[in-house]
Amino acid sequence: MPDSSSPSQPLLATLAITGVGLIGGSIAAAARQRHVAERIVGIGRTEKRLADAIEAGLIDEGSTDVAVAADADLAVVCTPVDRIAQDVRSLAAVMPETSLMTDAGSTKWALCQELTDLDGANGPAFIGSHPLAGSTRQGFEHANPDLFDKKVCVLTPQANADPAQVARLETFWRALGAVVLRRTPEEHDQALARTSHLPHLVAAALAGSLSEEDTELSATGLRDTTRIAAGDPSLWVPIFQHNSSAITTALARFQAQLEEFSDGLRRDDGCALQKLLEEAKRKRDGLG
Repeated sequence: MPDSSSPSQPLLATLAITGVGLIGGSIAAAARQRHVAERIVGIGRTEKRLADAIEAGLIDEGSTDVAVAADADLAVVCTPVDRIAQDVRSLAAVMPETSLMTDAGSTKWALCQELTDLDGANGPAFIGSHPLAGSTRQGFEHANPDLFDKKVCVLTPQANADPAQVARLETFWRALGAVVLRRTPEEHDQALARTSHLPHLVAAALAGSLSEEDTELSATGLRDTTRIAAGDPSLWVPIFQHNSSAITTALARFQAQLEEFSDGLRRDDGCALQKLLEEAKRKRDGLG
């Protein structure tokens, strides 16, 4: 693959996407718009949905049979985290030995441990990816070719990963517009527990604590704070389970922060509350 974010010639002859939903559909849309792949195939569980994705112009061919990826150069698995390993194994059984597989899941340590043998030495290689982009909306109908533009995508190669394959995957995500970072699977999961998984848990807890009467007095602040709680619970339960240790650690840190606020309120300590709010504002402003 040439190192170019806007290739004049496609980087890939065939790109396979397992799970043509919001993320998978957006990968297809971005690859189509940016001429990253000459041909895009989709793998899913419902022929009708795949046919609709073809009609929408996202994929060229779709099938419930993983054999459709038999000549793919690169495959991206965009299924829930508890299904990714199985889907990768299915692809590895049919794809060329020189091909590359990755995913778009939000947890990495357990997945990479389970797939550590797929190092490319005797078949297709697997290297984890996590594009930090998404939406509470579901389905390829909401696919956005610019979803990854200037968004971070974290690669989590293990120690035995082939440097050439890592560079190959990095080039792919950059071609979709992403800013690529590399982290170990452990570093990724610990950071995402604090920056993604805990926020979702807190938003869900806040939304769950509301009474029915509160909806009449809800305004922008509440809606903004709880927006991500509208995400699909069936996707988030496996994420919580796969990263439970790191999330528990992050939650303990958050509870300690809440206790500082609670203590300031109990003591009617305006100075302490001011300091806590100023520090929170400083860190929030730093997010950009």
